[in-house]
Amino acid sequence: MGTKATLLLLLAVLCYGLASTAAHHHHHGEEEEGGGGGGGDWRGEGEEMEDRHHRGEKAFLLRDWKRVVHTDAGEMRVLRSFRSQRSAERSTRIGFINMEPSTLFIPQYTDSGLVLFVRKGEARLGTIYRNEPVERSLRKGDVYRIPAGSAFYLVNTGESRKLRVICSIEIDTSEEDLPTRNFQSFFLGGGPNPASILTGFDPETLATAFNVSSGEVQEILSREIEGPIVHMSDSRRPSAWSKFMELDEQDRLRHLRKAVREYGDEDEDEDEDEQIEWSWRKLLESVLGRRRRPESRDEWGHRHAPDSCNLYDRSPDFRNDYGWSVALDEYDYKPLRHSGIGIYLVNLSPGSMMAPHVNPTATEYGIVLSGSGTIQIGYPNGSSAMNARVREGDVFWIPRYFPFCQISSNSGSLEFFGFTTSARRNRPQFLAGRNSVLRAMGGPELARSFGVSDKRLAELLRAQRESVILPSPEAAAGGPDQGFDGGDLVADF
Repeated sequence: MGTKATLLLLLAVLCYGLASTAAHHHHHGEEEEGGGGGGGDWRGEGEEMEDRHHRGEKAFLLRDWKRVVHTDAGEMRVLRSFRSQRSAERSTRIGFINMEPSTLFIPQYTDSGLVLFVRKGEARLGTIYRNEPVERSLRKGDVYRIPAGSAFYLVNTGESRKLRVICSIEIDTSEEDLPTRNFQSFFLGGGPNPASILTGFDPETLATAFNVSSGEVQEILSREIEGPIVHMSDSRRPSAWSKFMELDEQDRLRHLRKAVREYGDEDEDEDEDEQIEWSWRKLLESVLGRRRRPESRDEWGHRHAPDSCNLYDRSPDFRNDYGWSVALDEYDYKPLRHSGIGIYLVNLSPGSMMAPHVNPTATEYGIVLSGSGTIQIGYPNGSSAMNARVREGDVFWIPRYFPFCQISSNSGSLEFFGFTTSARRNRPQFLAGRNSVLRAMGGPELARSFGVSDKRLAELLRAQRESVILPSPEAAAGGPDQGFDGGDLVADF
């Protein structure tokens, strides 16, 4: 009896020990998955790497998009960008506007600031700057900023070419409790499709407010049009907006200006964009063609709105035999000052790479304009966050402080454009190359951290004679998936 009780007790202890070990092993595995570390996962190395690669592509390649405008004349899509709840950076979205030849994106304003980049085609942009209507002609490579709440329209002036525009959308984080916080357009005109913001009022209220008959109000607000993006061709049914675009430039600007109520004095050196208030009576009078009042010039009637800035016309900030790069910040283009957005354009020759580096001041969003290659991103714990192939049209993002590099495939050049979440001058910290932070730091302290001699470290850091954009024999010989690997040096750093 005593022997049987002893065996039962030993069996119970053994089962408890196994259960505790399994629970500890499971908890340890969860900690390593979230925070990184050594072994502890029951899966095989190949399966673990495959899962990590899949999660990396899903996390850092942006593919969750929503079509916010769609007509037979064009569309606008917006990518939902990742944003950490702990991040103090403003939330940014990436938008794509595609317009057929001779089309109009009708007058509107949005709750978010927009920075436009013309990828292909030519356009005419009408907007309001400090209560003054302006028009700007845009072409490939041009950048232009539209502040939140500023009325604008966009016309594809090409008769046979489509217009492609990439834009950053500056979400106002102070309004995150609003249901429209992601991105919202407010259309000045329209009817059933799209609905004008005037249709939110009772017809009688509008008739009284504008001192017109209810019939006139119903007439203008019930006209069927083709949606937010409309054709301007004479072969299609004319609309109020096609008639609007048939006016000469000065008349168009006068009509657009009448949609904005004049406000008080502004200091010419005022940094913040002025808040814009709308006079719907003037808007309705403009559309109905009722009484026209002589315009009076105000004290800042001669001020000039900012011009666009063309990235392809700028001299590269860096160029060597392996590629070039251009960056645009608030010092280069003043309208970016309060957007919190910086801009860059990079072209890598076949087989070359942007040296592994870190952005200490901003998160980076990139769009592949042409070519193909590889994006590699490292986690803070030294493990690989992503090693994925990219091609034209792919969108990626790099969190602030995360080490990364871009590698062009051997088959052709890789060109990518993007936005950063800071308009201040970006000073990336390179981890390899002649101007690397490791080479600048050097010394016995750094050598000791790697466990090598001063001489060995100096030999390794001085082996690369190029800087910023480097030749990549690995990518040229083995393809993007076998490109540069920072190895233990970058991981330990």
